[in-house]
Amino acid sequence: MTLKSLSVVLLACLTLSACGGVDPDSPLGQRKAIFKQMLKTSEDLGGMLRGRIPFDGPRFVTGANQLDSLSREPWKHFPQVKEAEHTSAKDTVWQKQAHFQELARSLEAATGELRVASQVQPYKASTLKPAVEKVEDACDACHKEFRDH
Repeated sequence: MTLKSLSVVLLACLTLSACGGVDPDSPLGQRKAIFKQMLKTSEDLGGMLRGRIPFDGPRFVTGANQLDSLSREPWKHFPQVKEAEHTSAKDTVWQKQAHFQELARSLEAATGELRVASQVQPYKASTLKPAVEKVEDACDACHKEFRDH
């Protein structure tokens, strides 16, 4: 093998290794992107209620609506059989599919309740905080059982 050919092969290997390995169009890439959006939105809502971010009613409503919409999306990106790629999802996602779907519906219900609570004016932390905590609890329940941290 010539030096030029070896250099091309080495450069190709280095380029591929720098990609991070997850195809953003794959089911894993799709659901990771959705979960990241959900986390960012949820952190903003919780931050507003806990004083880390200034409370902004219209922004809170927008975030609650966005979180409710996002909560219905990642489940369709879990294929029937676990993909070969490294994933944070435990094998139990595929072994206990009915329970996994039950927890997904629980999250969807919690984000729906948050969306409804965010429509009530005047905005009160006493009204919004329990709804945000219910969403956080739904996330935690699923993560404890189905996510490999």
